[in-house]
Amino acid sequence: MTESVVQTQEVLVGAEGALRRLTLNRPKALNALTLGMATTMTERLSAWASDPAVGAVMIDGAGDRALCAGGDLRGLYDAAKAGTRFPEKFWADEYRLDLLIAHYPKPIVAVMDGVVMGGGVGIAAHAAYRVVTERSSVAMPEVSIGFFPDVGVSFLLARAPGFVGTYLALTGERMNGDDAIHAGLADIHIPATRISELPGALANCRGAGEVTARLSEISVPPAPGKLAAARAWIDACFAATTVEDIVARIEQRPEEEARAALATMRTKSPTALKVTLRNIRDARSFERLEQSFQQDYRIALACIAGHDFIEGIRATIVDKDRNPRWRPETLAGVTADIVERHFQRRRDGDLTF
Repeated sequence: MTESVVQTQEVLVGAEGALRRLTLNRPKALNALTLGMATTMTERLSAWASDPAVGAVMIDGAGDRALCAGGDLRGLYDAAKAGTRFPEKFWADEYRLDLLIAHYPKPIVAVMDGVVMGGGVGIAAHAAYRVVTERSSVAMPEVSIGFFPDVGVSFLLARAPGFVGTYLALTGERMNGDDAIHAGLADIHIPATRISELPGALANCRGAGEVTARLSEISVPPAPGKLAAARAWIDACFAATTVEDIVARIEQRPEEEARAALATMRTKSPTALKVTLRNIRDARSFERLEQSFQQDYRIALACIAGHDFIEGIRATIVDKDRNPRWRPETLAGVTADIVERHFQRRRDGDLTF
């Protein structure tokens, strides 16, 4: 089959040989994920799963700046203000898409070129093959907007080496390709100049073995990151069981990177920090990825019903004053009851798959 492309409003759907391709197509918005995009991707992936003509799937982003910079925050903000049930639908469909990708019966290659944050990590990090380039900038910065690293990523971060995952979740620190591989969110590094070769290289692949071979042929070692070298102080500090203890340990460290991490954490939502730590610690005991998505759904809906998430979006993308007013303002003010509210089972039941 020669390459063909069908354009929908927000997703490009292409085919070359046995390869099927989904390209997130909102480049001006750094391909931020909308409900419509999630619906289109789910429909296509579901149809291809049992199609014998399909050997592999590739997911990438339009333009050269991002795979996906996150979810539709403005849509969530407007829905919260209007009191609609859009957030429930958005997160349910997004999380089901991510889980579909995680358990997909055919190889999915996610191209994490450029910015990959939030919902973009959810799409990419659960794929069978996670490709990074020298332009990759990967992060889960949700604590900056009074939210938490969702999309099931706590399941992955809880299994990162040492306490790197906790560090990334509580600081929102950006990773280059090497860091993303070290943290377990990516697998393979390919130069950005060779990404255009991927459709042709994967066009006739049938099964994981052939995909692995084709990717290996054009992969090269990534430039060194900083996570591996910082493991000593990261593990020593972020192994603590409370956010307050993590802060206290960082205060005693001489490293400049530790001081930078502390300064960063002090700008984040205190509630989001405590909820995030609890979530990633819980995820260490989860046996199935579904458990993280179910817990994420509980937390997400609690966040949008509260104060800090809406305030964080207001300060970041609505008024853009970069001056969120968190409530409570301090870690000491975030009681155990406040944290627990985010983890309570919903009256209408948990998210099902």
